[in-house]
Amino acid sequence: MSAIALMTSIHTSYASETFSFHSSSDTSLSSLSNHQLAFVATRAQKPQTSAILEINDKAITNVKVFFNPVAEQVAVSFKLSKLSHVSIRVMDALGNEVMGLMNGELDGGVQSLSFDTNGKLAAGFYFVRVTCGSETIIKRISIR
Repeated sequence: MSAIALMTSIHTSYASETFSFHSSSDTSLSSLSNHQLAFVATRAQKPQTSAILEINDKAITNVKVFFNPVAEQVAVSFKLSKLSHVSIRVMDALGNEVMGLMNGELDGGVQSLSFDTNGKLAAGFYFVRVTCGSETIIKRISIR
């Protein structure tokens, strides 16, 4: 029984594959057909679609907080992939919650929400934390 190591490299600009074989014995590799070599090469490659799936699996995307600087009202818009529990909080620079804006279920799709600050926030910099499941997105805002 001989051990065969297969090294593949893919040249994306030319969309071609290069195969290099290293054998531990003098056994000839010419008995393998091109189809068999391609099958072995495909089995050796790692899936290339994992990065694309991660982007599409996000529960919350396109988070925007406006107007910045905020005067009396803050607006938050985002897109949910499905019905989800969403929490929106305003945090100070130390990470302490200074104001809870929302905590509840929202339908999938584009969401546009507005909240009054009611003068509860002193002038300065804050962070709006939007949490959906295990995903958290933080945006910086300025209160004037």
